[in-house]
Amino acid sequence: MEPGEEPPADLRARVTALYDAYHAGTADARQRQACDRELGELRAIYRRNSGAFPPDLVSMLKQVAASLQRPSSDIEGVLKDFFGFAAFRPGQKPIIDAVVAGRDCVGIMPTGAGKSLTYQLPARLLGGTTLVVSPLIALMKDQVDAMAKVGLRATFLNSSLSLDERRDRTKRLRAGEFELVYAAPEGIEAGVGHVLENIALSLIAVDEAHCISHWGHDFRPAYRNLTGLKQRFGRVPVLALTATATDEVARDIVEQLKMQNAAVYRGSFFRSNLKLHAYEKGAALGASTSQAVARLVAARRDQSGIIYCLSRKTTEQTAELLRGVGIAAEAYHAGLDSEERTRVQDAFQNGTANVVVATIAFGMGIDKPNVRYVIHRDMPRSLEGYYQEVGRAGRDGLDSDCVLFYSWADVKSYDRFADDAPESLAPRLRAQARQMYQFGDGSSCRHRRLVAHFGESIGACGTSCDRCQPHDTLASTSPVAAPAAKRERRAPSRGAPPPDVDAELFQRLRDLRRELAAEQKVPAYVVFSDATLLEMAARRPQNESELHQVSGVGPTKLERYGSAFLKVLRG
Repeated sequence: MEPGEEPPADLRARVTALYDAYHAGTADARQRQACDRELGELRAIYRRNSGAFPPDLVSMLKQVAASLQRPSSDIEGVLKDFFGFAAFRPGQKPIIDAVVAGRDCVGIMPTGAGKSLTYQLPARLLGGTTLVVSPLIALMKDQVDAMAKVGLRATFLNSSLSLDERRDRTKRLRAGEFELVYAAPEGIEAGVGHVLENIALSLIAVDEAHCISHWGHDFRPAYRNLTGLKQRFGRVPVLALTATATDEVARDIVEQLKMQNAAVYRGSFFRSNLKLHAYEKGAALGASTSQAVARLVAARRDQSGIIYCLSRKTTEQTAELLRGVGIAAEAYHAGLDSEERTRVQDAFQNGTANVVVATIAFGMGIDKPNVRYVIHRDMPRSLEGYYQEVGRAGRDGLDSDCVLFYSWADVKSYDRFADDAPESLAPRLRAQARQMYQFGDGSSCRHRRLVAHFGESIGACGTSCDRCQPHDTLASTSPVAAPAAKRERRAPSRGAPPPDVDAELFQRLRDLRRELAAEQKVPAYVVFSDATLLEMAARRPQNESELHQVSGVGPTKLERYGSAFLKVLRG
């Protein structure tokens, strides 16, 4: 635009309206979100044609941007109006309070307890940019897509980006366009770290923080590169999150991350919606372990599940067996190339594969809320690993089965692994395998013994394990006929919703969700979780106001999906 030339009238009107609207309602979370969205659109116009913005409009936009970066004190308002939740889950509020107050914090919360909200909500409140250290590059795109659905401006920096993509994101980060940036621990030590040194970070969140500890069940050397984070990035507060940390591991996390006066929040490890079962392999099982697994999976046909195996060979054999009886199953292990592992992860996330048969290489960072069962075909190496893996079931709070097959032969296999471990670690590895065997073979409440390992004391669960409420989940299944090609095709079993929910309406809502997810090329749960759809089917909201009261329906999703779901709900 030439000097003295007026900008387009509609552009000046939009900037002026944004400026007036923000300053008229800064305390309201929904108003902040609407202003933030309009600011993003105007920024996009500016990038295409900066000459259309005279100095006075640029000044107004900078003032709005600076105001939006200042913290909001309305934590509950942001929770409801921005994220769509009426109340915090247990443990979320104390962690968020500590982080917003500028304290270092260790959050030890079970899988499915909503750990991600403890950095997502502060990212919106604190302004600036929140760095999230996440171990799995392959899942960062899904995480960023999920953030976009609720209206958070997020991106990731990792080795999968082209040079041009990296330059563009770096430029936009420096311009303050993103509230969240995901990076892998390996990248922090390399080029990503140098980029972030020029960014105004307000919080550093380290996910899967137990990986930094030698005493943890899944130590990763790359996490040791994070020890200088506070010094490197101006002593910003650090939030360390994990689902599995003993007292020893928690102390090591604080020490390794150089956390100062850290608040430590330890939530309850008891998850009543996980129904724990265990079977000893052998003659008493009445079938081979592979046949027993196939029966359990066939009884849950078309539901999402994960099966863990000890060896790569067993994962491939089990996946082949399941495909032979008509189950959409994929194998996953560290021996597959990166492209194939990504394909399997995407297939599971998007629902084209219902079952993944995997070694422990699979699962960390998986944010799929409707996994209805986890089966350990072989005994895991430790109680920490077992808890982490069964925790991937039922993240939406709905009942889910966790079935363990164990044997002394599994213990001896881990003994052989320990023979190759450093001498200082070998005794610990052998002891962990024996603890795991004793857990399977014990006669008292499984949940009570499991949480006791993490220092928590509870009474017997009553209804959530096979010791408290004897139920032979395997006996309730039927032998599996094979091969699938010679069998009559059966209707898919989706799993019955609760009796107070119209099953047909629930299925129509699921069908709509699947169509919308396919159109947008995102996993179905990114649209809405099963738990949100069940609440819709139970409450049957008839207008936007009523739909907004459903847990998980925030303003962004209401605007994007509300009319489509209301059309189904109105029938």
